[in-house]
Amino acid sequence: MSVFDGIRSPDRRVLVVTGHYGSGKTEFSVSLAMLLAKRGFEPYARLALCDLDIINPYFRSREQKAQLESAGIRVYGSAYGHAVTAEIPELAADVRGPLEDQDCRTIVDLGGNDAGAKVLNQFGRHLSNENSLLLCVVNANRPETRDLQGALEQLNAIQRATGRRVDGLINNTHLLRETDAACVEKGHRLCEAVCAETGTFIWCDCYPEGVVDAAALEGRYEHLMPLGMYMRPGWLDK
Repeated sequence: MSVFDGIRSPDRRVLVVTGHYGSGKTEFSVSLAMLLAKRGFEPYARLALCDLDIINPYFRSREQKAQLESAGIRVYGSAYGHAVTAEIPELAADVRGPLEDQDCRTIVDLGGNDAGAKVLNQFGRHLSNENSLLLCVVNANRPETRDLQGALEQLNAIQRATGRRVDGLINNTHLLRETDAACVEKGHRLCEAVCAETGTFIWCDCYPEGVVDAAALEGRYEHLMPLGMYMRPGWLDK
Protein backbone atom coordinates (compact mmCIF):
# COMPACT_ATOMS: atom_id res chain seq x y z
CA MET A 1 0.00 0.00 0.00
CA SER A 2 1.35 3.42 -0.89
CA VAL A 3 1.41 6.29 1.58
CA PHE A 4 -1.25 8.05 -0.46
CA ASP A 5 -3.53 5.00 -0.27
CA GLY A 6 -3.08 4.99 3.50
CA ILE A 7 -4.70 8.40 4.03
CA ARG A 8 -7.79 8.02 6.16
CA SER A 9 -10.99 8.38 4.17
CA PRO A 10 -13.17 11.07 5.78
CA ASP A 11 -16.35 9.49 7.13
CA ARG A 12 -18.17 12.80 7.65
CA ARG A 13 -19.05 15.47 5.12
CA VAL A 14 -17.48 18.36 7.08
CA LEU A 15 -14.01 18.23 8.60
CA VAL A 16 -13.30 21.06 11.05
CA VAL A 17 -9.58 21.63 11.70
CA THR A 18 -8.47 23.38 14.87
CA GLY A 19 -5.30 23.51 16.97
CA HIS A 20 -2.83 25.78 18.70
CA TYR A 21 -1.09 28.69 16.99
CA GLY A 22 1.75 27.49 14.80
CA SER A 23 0.66 23.86 14.84
CA GLY A 24 0.39 23.72 11.05
CA LYS A 25 -3.39 23.39 10.83
CA THR A 26 -3.61 25.63 7.77
CA GLU A 27 -0.96 23.64 5.92
CA PHE A 28 -2.84 20.50 6.84
CA SER A 29 -6.16 21.94 5.64
CA VAL A 30 -4.77 23.04 2.27
CA SER A 31 -2.85 19.80 1.75
CA LEU A 32 -5.91 17.71 2.62
CA ALA A 33 -8.07 19.68 0.21
CA MET A 34 -5.55 19.20 -2.60
CA LEU A 35 -5.26 15.47 -1.93
CA LEU A 36 -9.03 15.00 -1.83
CA ALA A 37 -9.31 16.91 -5.11
CA LYS A 38 -6.84 14.48 -6.71
CA ARG A 39 -8.90 11.54 -5.48
CA GLY A 40 -12.12 12.95 -6.84
CA PHE A 41 -15.07 14.38 -4.93
CA GLU A 42 -17.12 11.21 -4.66
CA PRO A 43 -19.54 10.63 -3.04
CA TYR A 44 -20.00 14.42 -3.16
CA ALA A 45 -20.37 16.68 -6.16
CA ARG A 46 -18.23 19.54 -4.85
CA LEU A 47 -15.29 20.25 -2.56
CA ALA A 48 -14.79 23.46 -0.58
CA LEU A 49 -12.41 24.98 1.93
CA CYS A 50 -13.79 27.50 4.44
CA ASP A 51 -11.13 29.71 5.97
CA LEU A 52 -12.64 30.89 9.25
CA ASP A 53 -9.38 32.23 10.68
CA ILE A 54 -10.10 35.86 11.54
CA ILE A 55 -7.51 36.06 14.34
CA ASN A 56 -4.08 35.50 12.80
CA PRO A 57 -3.15 37.63 9.74
CA TYR A 58 -0.44 35.18 8.65
CA PHE A 59 -0.54 31.81 6.85
CA ARG A 60 -4.24 31.70 6.01
CA SER A 61 -5.55 29.10 3.62
CA ARG A 62 -7.40 31.69 1.52
CA GLU A 63 -4.01 33.04 0.45
CA GLN A 64 -3.80 29.97 -1.78
CA LYS A 65 -7.21 30.61 -3.35
CA ALA A 66 -5.94 30.67 -6.94
CA GLN A 67 -4.14 27.35 -6.63
CA LEU A 68 -7.01 25.72 -4.75
CA GLU A 69 -9.66 26.87 -7.19
CA SER A 70 -7.54 25.75 -10.13
CA ALA A 71 -7.84 22.26 -8.61
CA GLY A 72 -11.63 22.59 -8.46
CA ILE A 73 -11.82 23.56 -4.78
CA ARG A 74 -14.07 26.48 -3.89
CA VAL A 75 -12.61 28.80 -1.26
CA TYR A 76 -14.70 30.79 1.22
CA GLY A 77 -13.59 33.16 3.97
CA SER A 78 -13.03 36.86 4.57
CA ALA A 79 -15.38 39.38 3.04
CA TYR A 80 -12.32 41.46 2.13
CA GLY A 81 -9.98 38.89 0.69
CA HIS A 82 -6.49 38.61 2.19
CA ALA A 83 -4.38 41.49 0.95
CA VAL A 84 -4.95 45.10 1.99
CA THR A 85 -7.66 44.51 4.59
CA ALA A 86 -6.25 41.31 6.07
CA GLU A 87 -6.64 42.55 9.63
CA ILE A 88 -10.43 43.10 9.46
CA PRO A 89 -12.14 40.17 11.24
CA GLU A 90 -15.20 39.80 9.01
CA LEU A 91 -16.41 36.72 7.17
CA ALA A 92 -18.20 36.74 3.83
CA ALA A 93 -21.93 36.05 3.87
CA ASP A 94 -21.58 33.08 1.51
CA VAL A 95 -19.36 31.13 3.92
CA ARG A 96 -22.45 29.25 5.13
CA GLY A 97 -23.08 27.93 1.62
CA PRO A 98 -20.84 24.84 1.66
CA LEU A 99 -21.85 24.05 5.25
CA GLU A 100 -25.48 23.87 4.17
CA ASP A 101 -24.82 22.14 0.84
CA GLN A 102 -25.33 18.42 1.39
CA ASP A 103 -23.50 17.65 -1.85
CA CYS A 104 -20.33 19.50 -0.85
CA ARG A 105 -17.41 17.99 1.03
CA THR A 106 -16.13 20.84 3.22
CA ILE A 107 -12.91 21.45 5.12
CA VAL A 108 -13.10 24.19 7.76
CA ASP A 109 -9.84 25.88 8.80
CA LEU A 110 -10.36 27.56 12.17
CA GLY A 111 -8.17 30.14 13.86
CA GLY A 112 -5.61 29.07 16.43
CA ASN A 113 -6.22 28.21 20.08
CA ASP A 114 -9.53 28.73 21.88
CA ALA A 115 -9.75 32.37 20.73
CA GLY A 116 -9.72 31.38 17.07
CA ALA A 117 -12.00 28.40 17.61
CA LYS A 118 -14.83 30.50 19.07
CA VAL A 119 -16.00 31.54 15.60
CA LEU A 120 -17.30 28.00 15.13
CA ASN A 121 -20.17 28.73 17.53
CA GLN A 122 -22.05 30.83 15.00
CA PHE A 123 -22.18 27.86 12.64
CA GLY A 124 -23.26 25.33 15.23
CA ARG A 125 -26.63 24.57 13.68
CA HIS A 126 -24.89 23.44 10.49
CA LEU A 127 -22.44 21.13 12.28
CA SER A 128 -23.82 18.07 14.02
CA ASN A 129 -21.94 15.06 15.35
CA GLU A 130 -23.47 13.10 12.49
CA ASN A 131 -22.19 15.26 9.62
CA SER A 132 -18.90 16.67 10.96
CA LEU A 133 -15.66 15.85 12.74
CA LEU A 134 -13.68 18.24 14.94
CA LEU A 135 -9.98 17.48 14.45
CA CYS A 136 -7.24 19.04 16.56
CA VAL A 137 -3.71 19.43 15.16
CA VAL A 138 -0.93 18.66 17.65
CA ASN A 139 2.69 19.67 17.14
CA ALA A 140 4.91 18.27 19.89
CA ASN A 141 7.69 20.66 18.91
CA ARG A 142 5.68 23.75 19.84
CA PRO A 143 6.29 25.07 23.38
CA GLU A 144 2.57 25.07 24.25
CA THR A 145 2.05 21.42 23.37
CA ARG A 146 5.43 19.82 23.97
CA ASP A 147 4.10 17.54 26.72
CA LEU A 148 0.90 15.84 27.79
CA GLN A 149 -0.16 18.60 30.19
CA GLY A 150 0.22 21.33 27.59
CA ALA A 151 -1.54 19.36 24.87
CA LEU A 152 -4.46 18.60 27.18
CA GLU A 153 -4.74 22.25 28.24
CA GLN A 154 -4.95 23.37 24.62
CA LEU A 155 -7.46 20.69 23.70
CA ASN A 156 -9.67 21.39 26.71
CA ALA A 157 -9.59 25.15 26.06
CA ILE A 158 -10.77 24.57 22.48
CA GLN A 159 -13.53 22.27 23.69
CA ARG A 160 -14.73 24.86 26.19
CA ALA A 161 -14.69 27.60 23.57
CA THR A 162 -16.66 25.59 21.00
CA GLY A 163 -18.89 23.63 23.35
CA ARG A 164 -17.94 20.56 21.38
CA ARG A 165 -15.76 17.53 22.02
CA VAL A 166 -12.68 17.04 19.86
CA ASP A 167 -13.16 13.83 17.88
CA GLY A 168 -9.65 13.11 16.61
CA LEU A 169 -6.04 14.26 16.65
CA ILE A 170 -3.71 15.10 13.78
CA ASN A 171 -0.04 14.57 14.55
CA ASN A 172 1.85 17.31 12.73
CA THR A 173 5.11 17.33 14.66
CA HIS A 174 7.88 18.81 12.54
CA LEU A 175 10.99 20.99 12.42
CA LEU A 176 10.30 22.43 8.97
CA ARG A 177 13.07 21.26 6.63
CA GLU A 178 14.88 19.60 9.53
CA THR A 179 12.00 17.17 10.09
CA ASP A 180 12.85 13.47 10.18
CA ALA A 181 11.12 10.21 11.06
CA ALA A 182 12.00 10.73 14.74
CA CYS A 183 9.89 13.92 14.78
CA VAL A 184 6.87 12.04 13.50
CA GLU A 185 7.37 9.31 16.09
CA LYS A 186 7.73 11.87 18.90
CA GLY A 187 4.41 13.44 17.99
CA HIS A 188 2.73 10.07 17.58
CA ARG A 189 3.69 9.07 21.13
CA LEU A 190 2.32 12.34 22.51
CA CYS A 191 -0.94 11.92 20.60
CA GLU A 192 -1.26 8.38 21.91
CA ALA A 193 -0.94 9.71 25.46
CA VAL A 194 -3.59 12.38 24.78
CA CYS A 195 -5.91 9.77 23.31
CA ALA A 196 -5.50 7.58 26.38
CA GLU A 197 -6.59 10.51 28.57
CA THR A 198 -9.45 11.78 26.41
CA GLY A 199 -10.86 8.85 24.46
CA THR A 200 -10.07 10.50 21.13
CA PHE A 201 -8.20 8.79 18.28
CA ILE A 202 -5.31 9.65 15.96
CA TRP A 203 -6.89 10.66 12.65
CA CYS A 204 -3.53 10.69 10.88
CA ASP A 205 0.21 11.28 11.22
CA CYS A 206 1.63 13.96 8.90
CA TYR A 207 5.05 14.45 7.34
CA PRO A 208 6.41 17.14 4.97
CA GLU A 209 6.58 15.62 1.51
CA GLY A 210 10.00 15.91 -0.06
CA VAL A 211 11.66 16.38 3.33
CA VAL A 212 10.96 13.06 5.07
CA ASP A 213 11.41 9.90 3.04
CA ALA A 214 8.01 8.21 2.88
CA ALA A 215 9.69 4.80 2.85
CA ALA A 216 10.99 5.45 6.38
CA LEU A 217 7.42 5.79 7.64
CA GLU A 218 5.47 3.15 5.72
CA GLY A 219 4.16 0.32 7.85
CA ARG A 220 4.70 2.19 11.12
CA TYR A 221 1.46 4.18 11.26
CA GLU A 222 -2.13 3.36 10.40
CA HIS A 223 -2.84 6.55 8.46
CA LEU A 224 -0.13 8.77 6.98
CA MET A 225 -0.58 12.05 5.18
CA PRO A 226 2.01 13.98 3.16
CA LEU A 227 1.95 17.75 3.56
CA GLY A 228 2.63 19.80 0.45
CA MET A 229 4.14 22.82 2.24
CA TYR A 230 1.88 25.12 0.21
CA MET A 231 1.86 27.81 2.89
CA ARG A 232 5.60 28.27 3.39
CA PRO A 233 7.35 30.79 1.11
CA GLY A 234 10.77 29.58 0.04
CA TRP A 235 12.57 32.60 1.49
CA LEU A 236 11.66 31.45 5.00
CA ASP A 237 13.84 28.38 4.54
CA LYS A 238 16.97 30.28 3.55
